[in-house]
Amino acid sequence: MTYSFGRFELDLARVELRADGEVRPVEPQVFALLALLVENRERLVSREEIVQQVWGGRIVSDAAVASRIKSAREALGDDGKAQRFIRTVHGRGLRFVAEARTEGASAAAPGLVPPGPADPGAQPSIAVLPFRLLGAPGPLAAIAEALPHELIAELARLRWLFVTARGSSFRLGPDGGAGEVGRVLGVRYCLAGTVELDGSSLVVTVELVDAADGGVVWADRLARDVADVHAVREEIRSRVVSALEIHVPLHEAARARLSAPENLDAWAAYHLGLQHMYRFNPRDNAAATAHFLQAIARDPRFARAHAGLSFVHFQTAFMRYTDDVAGETALARGHAARGLELDPLDPFVNFTMGRSYWLEGDLDTSLSWLERSVSLCPNYAQGIYACALTEALGGRGADGGRHVDQAMRLSPIDPLYYAFLGTRSFSHMALGDDAAAAEWADRAARSPGAHVIIAMIAAGAHAMAGDAARAATWAAHVHATAPALTREDFFRSLPMRPGPVRTRVDAALARLGL
Repeated sequence: MTYSFGRFELDLARVELRADGEVRPVEPQVFALLALLVENRERLVSREEIVQQVWGGRIVSDAAVASRIKSAREALGDDGKAQRFIRTVHGRGLRFVAEARTEGASAAAPGLVPPGPADPGAQPSIAVLPFRLLGAPGPLAAIAEALPHELIAELARLRWLFVTARGSSFRLGPDGGAGEVGRVLGVRYCLAGTVELDGSSLVVTVELVDAADGGVVWADRLARDVADVHAVREEIRSRVVSALEIHVPLHEAARARLSAPENLDAWAAYHLGLQHMYRFNPRDNAAATAHFLQAIARDPRFARAHAGLSFVHFQTAFMRYTDDVAGETALARGHAARGLELDPLDPFVNFTMGRSYWLEGDLDTSLSWLERSVSLCPNYAQGIYACALTEALGGRGADGGRHVDQAMRLSPIDPLYYAFLGTRSFSHMALGDDAAAAEWADRAARSPGAHVIIAMIAAGAHAMAGDAARAATWAAHVHATAPALTREDFFRSLPMRPGPVRTRVDAALARLGL
């Protein structure tokens, strides 16, 4: 933008300060200070933010900051006494107080070189803009910048997503259109929102927009009492992270399907693999394997593609698509290990390593890797669910129930949601609540995508609860879907720790002829 105030123009594209149309030379740090204050004229800018934005967070003396402020005032014909443009609020910071208007869009914010349209074959990328503040600002005005700043930090944990730094995305302001944001910052997605304060009500809306066509990929709205502001911040962060984990891969896969198979790059092939991976049948599992192999052929150091291969080999062993369970377990472990070599901090990679230990009944080692995946991304719903199931299988029903409830809140449309529900059933089994276990197992088995092992959970849970008719119905479904599947296969896939609960489940499945 070019900002006009009084006889001055601040041109962010040309990095010029002009007075009556004539360029007035200023040092780069002085220009950066003026730009920071003018762009944020609706609020106070603290000394800490000035140091962060103008000096990149380096340690500088108070004298250096004071010198740049003095030079900025002198460039505008202002001084510390008149303060017609820059007002000092002692002990707090500075504020630009003159009336300013925008004269037009620039090619880029200062210091930014437009990279052109985002490469459709690159890693998914996003810019989070400051939220627009609606209503009377009041004491919570800062939340419009605090929320997106926190979202940037949280999204940066997602190793598969490139997140533009605050210093660049905030330069474009809350009014930057998705197309302009994509062009200037070279990103595929734009996250924008509003914060409305109306008396005791706080309303936050969030939109994920495709920068290429301006289409809304996902949106959410949260209304709470203003007294719950800290809870709202946490809820927004968790909702956004969980939503992006689902909706961005779906959108990426939809884009990838428009390309010829031979033209797919590593990321496109990977996202198409994800589409098949969660369907839990041999045909889709084979298709997912092919896509992940294609991704690795395009980029051998693509850690997430190796994690995808670990997942599909885990699925082959878990679902007993083959008699060579030991071989598939070794492949699941090997690809997870390779993923860890390439990126030890990726939550999905750590998740697949943890799941590989299920296949050997090693719940303790499995849980240590799964907990690590969650520590790397605290809102990683699938990692939290996997921890919950491991806890429930180990007899820790209360912990498993609490954690799977958290996973369900974080990701209510997760492709593995049926497994979340099945985990809730296991947690009630561990607590001895057969009626609740049967209810949750029934919901799990009826959910979209539920595979035959979920139906075995429902059969056993209803048998333990004394509902012979429902148990027989689910047992018949298992016999019809996978005639060779036995309760031994069930316990190899879901290694419940030896004890009274496992003994009861084993007896219930035996009575049903499984």
